[in-house]
Amino acid sequence: MSTSPTPPQPTDDSSSDARARRALADAVREIEHHVASAGWDAPVRVFALVRTQAALEAEPGLAGQLDAQVLAAARADDQHLTSVEQEGLPSADDLEHLLGGLTWPPTVHGAAVTVERVVLPPGAEEDLPTDPEAALAALLSHPQRQDVRLAVGVLRDGPSWCAVRTRAHDSDDAVGQGPDLVPGLVEAVRATLA
Repeated sequence: MSTSPTPPQPTDDSSSDARARRALADAVREIEHHVASAGWDAPVRVFALVRTQAALEAEPGLAGQLDAQVLAAARADDQHLTSVEQEGLPSADDLEHLLGGLTWPPTVHGAAVTVERVVLPPGAEEDLPTDPEAALAALLSHPQRQDVRLAVGVLRDGPSWCAVRTRAHDSDDAVGQGPDLVPGLVEAVRATLA
């Protein structure tokens, strides 16, 4: 008995979930591009993500602050997101403590963060000194170190998206993207929405 392969099932790219994933990816790309335009050596930046249609309903005056293309996109898709950078963040010793201290009201549909890090290739960390100050000095002077900017966004109802840019390949067409490129940071941002 022979069987023919099952034909691929049609996908519904117009479903609410697919549009939410696409809107999140667009928002994270826009955030990363915005942060990149300011250059490197930047502090952590945090953004609330709100569904633009809902924000316009709650605050009609917002329409005067948005670009005509943004308004058109928001009117065409109820999943469209607007990012709102958070200023005056509480002081924290590190990113984990900063994120651990954040909570969002129900009107915020997601959150995003950008942070710069220094990474080494696999195995290179094994040669670092155990003393934290000496390890930092060795990391910063390591010939194989890479400076990266991470942009991670998560929606309250589940999807995540990441964008990664390296200083060595600092161009918009060289930004890596995907839903789970930085799983630890995805989970830390997700925890702020719980």
